[in-house]
Amino acid sequence: MTSAIAPDVSQATIPTLHRVLSTRDLVLMNVVAIVGLRWLSTAAQVGPSSLVLWILGLAVFFLPVALTVLELSSRIPGEGGLYLWTQEAFGDAHGFIAGWSYWVSNIVFFPSVLLFGAGVLLYTGGARWLHLAESAAYNGICCLAVVWLATLLNISGLERARWLQNAGGIATWIVAALVLAGGAISWFRFGSASHIVAASLVPDFSSMASLSTFATIALAYAGLEMGPILGGEIREPRKTIPRAILITCVSATAIYFSGTLALLVALPVEKIHIIGGIPQALAAIGERLGIPQFGPVTAGLVALGSFGAIGAFITGTARLPFVMGVDRYLPRALAVLHPQFGTPYVALLAQAAITTLVLLLAISGTTIREAFVILVDMTIILGFLPLLYIFVALPVLRRRAAGKNDGIVLIPGGGVACWLACGLGFATTLLAIVTSMVPPEGTADPAMFLLKVVGGSVMLVGAGWVFYVRGSHIRQ
Repeated sequence: MTSAIAPDVSQATIPTLHRVLSTRDLVLMNVVAIVGLRWLSTAAQVGPSSLVLWILGLAVFFLPVALTVLELSSRIPGEGGLYLWTQEAFGDAHGFIAGWSYWVSNIVFFPSVLLFGAGVLLYTGGARWLHLAESAAYNGICCLAVVWLATLLNISGLERARWLQNAGGIATWIVAALVLAGGAISWFRFGSASHIVAASLVPDFSSMASLSTFATIALAYAGLEMGPILGGEIREPRKTIPRAILITCVSATAIYFSGTLALLVALPVEKIHIIGGIPQALAAIGERLGIPQFGPVTAGLVALGSFGAIGAFITGTARLPFVMGVDRYLPRALAVLHPQFGTPYVALLAQAAITTLVLLLAISGTTIREAFVILVDMTIILGFLPLLYIFVALPVLRRRAAGKNDGIVLIPGGGVACWLACGLGFATTLLAIVTSMVPPEGTADPAMFLLKVVGGSVMLVGAGWVFYVRGSHIRQ
C-alpha cells in the first residue's frame, strides 16, 4: 500500500481518517488537555483571591469559549476546527494565520508542560532527587523521552495513542480527588495553613500580579477548541462534541476551584512553588496525616497527568499542519498518511522535531523556572490569537446563514446571547494577551524577557506568513 495524500485543495479531499473517538474519549481528552494541575500552584500564589478569579474566568472566558466552540463545531464540522471556521468567515489568509498560530502556540506550550511534569516526577524520589530540578540534562532527557514516546504512539494510530491521554485523564481525576480529600481532612483536623477571610477573597486588579494570574487562569481554561480539530476522527461529532463540552465544563471548574482551595489549606501562600506546589502540598498533607507515601504516589500521578496532556495535544495539534499541507500552504509531505496506520505521520514527526528544538533552546542559558514563565507567556500570545478570530467569526457566519440553521446547535438566547458571549470572550482574551507581555516582578532582565516573549511570538507568526505567501504562489 502507498501513502495517501490529498490531490486537490478542499476539505472533501482530505485523506480518509479513522473515526475512533467516542464521548468518553473526547471527555478524557478535554480533561487532560484543559485541567492542568500545574495551574493550581500558579493561581494559589496570589492567595485566596485566586478562588474568585477562577469563578470570574469561568463567567467571562470559559463559558464564552464553550458556547462559541459548540455552535461553530456544529455549523462547520470536519478536520481542522478553528482553521476551517476562520477560513470560512474571513478567507484563506486569516484561516492560515489562525491555524498556524494555534499550532506553534502548542509547540511552545509542550515544553512548559513537560518541564512541569519532569519537575513533579522528582518528588517521587523524595529529597534525594530534588537537586535535579534545575538540571538541564535531566529535564532535557526526561522531556524528550515523553515527546518521542507520545509521537510514536500517535503514529501507530489513535486506537493506541488515546490510551496515554486517557491514562493521563484518569490520573488527573484521581489526583484531584486525593487533593480534595486530603485538603478537607487537613482542614478539619489542623485548620487552614493560609489565612482565608472575606477580605482576602477580593482580587486586587490594581496589582499586575493579579492581572497576570487572571491571564494564566484564562489559559488554564483554554483547550475546548482542540477536540473539534479532530472532527474527522470523532464518531457522530454533532452529538458527541456538545455532550463532551458540557461534562468538561462542569468537571474542569470543580477541579480548579476546589483544588486551589485544598492547596491553600495545605500550605501557606508564601511557600507555594510555581512548579512543585502540588507535590509540596500533598507531601505536607501526608506528613500531617502520618502517611509519608501519600506525597510520592500522588506526585507520580500528577506527572502522568501532565504527560497524558502532552499526548492529547500532540494528537490534536498535528492535524493542523496536516490540513494546511492538504491545502498546500505548508509542504505537501505533511498531508501524507502512514500506509499502515492511516495517521499523519510526517506532520507528527515534524512537530516532534520542532518541539525538541524549542525545548533545548528554552532550557539553555536560563533557569528552569524562568524558561517555564517565558513559555507560558508566549503560549498565551500565540494560542489566544486564534480565539480572537473565532469570537469574531461566529457572528459573521451567523449573519451569513440567517434562516438556514436547520440541525445546527445554536447558543441559547438568540442573537443577544451570541454577541454577549463573543464580546466577553474577545475582551478577556485580548486582556490576557496584553498582560502576558508584562515581565513579572523580580525579573532579572525585563527587556530581555520582553524580547524573548514578544519578539519570539512575532518571529513565529512571521515565519508562518512566509509559508502562506509561498503556498499561495504554489496554489496559483
